Amino acid sequence: MATKNFIEELEWRGMVHTIMPGAKEQLEKEMTTAYLGIDPTADSLHIGHLVGVMILKHFQMCGHRPLALIGGATGMIGDPSGKSQERNLLDEKTLRHNQEAIKRQLAKLLDFESDAPNAAQMVNNYDWMKEFTFLDFIRDIGKCITVNYMMAKDSVKKRFNGEGDGMSFTEFTYQLVQGYDFLHLYQTKNCKIQLGGADQWGNITTGTELIRRKLGPEAEAFGITCTLITKADGTKFGKTESGNVWLDPRYTSPYKFYQFWLNVSDEDAKRYIKIFTLLDRETIEELVAEHDAAPHLRVLQKRLAEEITCMIHSREEYEKAVEASAILFGGATSEALRKLDETTLLQVFEGVPQYRVARTELAAGIPFVDLCAEKSDIFPSKGECRKLVQGGGVSLNKEKVADAMRPVADADLIAGKYLLVQRGKKNYYLVIAE
Repeated sequence: MATKNFIEELEWRGMVHTIMPGAKEQLEKEMTTAYLGIDPTADSLHIGHLVGVMILKHFQMCGHRPLALIGGATGMIGDPSGKSQERNLLDEKTLRHNQEAIKRQLAKLLDFESDAPNAAQMVNNYDWMKEFTFLDFIRDIGKCITVNYMMAKDSVKKRFNGEGDGMSFTEFTYQLVQGYDFLHLYQTKNCKIQLGGADQWGNITTGTELIRRKLGPEAEAFGITCTLITKADGTKFGKTESGNVWLDPRYTSPYKFYQFWLNVSDEDAKRYIKIFTLLDRETIEELVAEHDAAPHLRVLQKRLAEEITCMIHSREEYEKAVEASAILFGGATSEALRKLDETTLLQVFEGVPQYRVARTELAAGIPFVDLCAEKSDIFPSKGECRKLVQGGGVSLNKEKVADAMRPVADADLIAGKYLLVQRGKKNYYLVIAE
């Protein structure tokens, strides 16, 4: 067994919401298997999933065996917890694709491959539910739990009391299907603990109850839930104006991912650095003290963004994101600007004024002053452009413009398409050659 105590580790990090009596003792007694369910409705996890994944990571680091359960069957139904609407159902081909993609992401954090006794495993509840007939299920499982017991759950009560469009029988049975997962894993994998968000407490307790009623009072199973993460201002964590922050770079670039963590508030950074990094208590306390001494330096946000971007993407992608940020906010070079890929370039300069010029006009070279005062209104007049150029306050592609008449040609284009004009310290303009 590892020396670290799982519950103590989670408690100081502020990650525990509820622990079922007996769970602590079970973990101290022996290497224990626990599972956490992951909804496979997309082929990428987003940062809302990260709390659960970090809990599995700590569980493995503390010497226990984590199971990541892909909810292939439950994903076909839809969990009513915290939802007021039914969800769309997925076909098997999509579920399998999503499962493989999610496993690749989890493998960055969990050890699936080694021969250690606590190597992680991925399971999919579709594999044991697909052969289960409806009649067998309601006879073997349905009779173990009363409707009164199911109706008492908060997730069910809320929907019955007028939230959304009521609740279908399909969703009502969800807690039984999830409860059966726990029973199945208890019997086949000796899995004694279910982990989940605080909103899963009702479903988890249905599982422990089902195990007790099916296998007798000596069959011990437990639940541990983690705190649901919100932002300090009470708004939902992990959502931005453009939607979820995904772990897959196809949906959220490493630059945008890095920027998300860099821009969290001081209060949130103090909580997030405990939850989303593996830094030890002493290091975190030192960082918080350093941050409090000079909050404007954003020491916490920078370290948080570094740790999590390296963990999810790579050190190389993190360094690229830092360079990209420096282009906008610091003294980056022309070389750094030219190294940016087109997607990141457009993300860095999202929201800056854009102008379009005909590619043919650059073939022979166009004087810089004409580009800025005639072909665009970056400067209101040629005189003003010349004046600022003389004062050393204008750059093209991060290089100072010394002569307002300097020709701008094809060779100046970044990625064969873009010119970046900077006026003063903070005013950027993107010229696109078409």
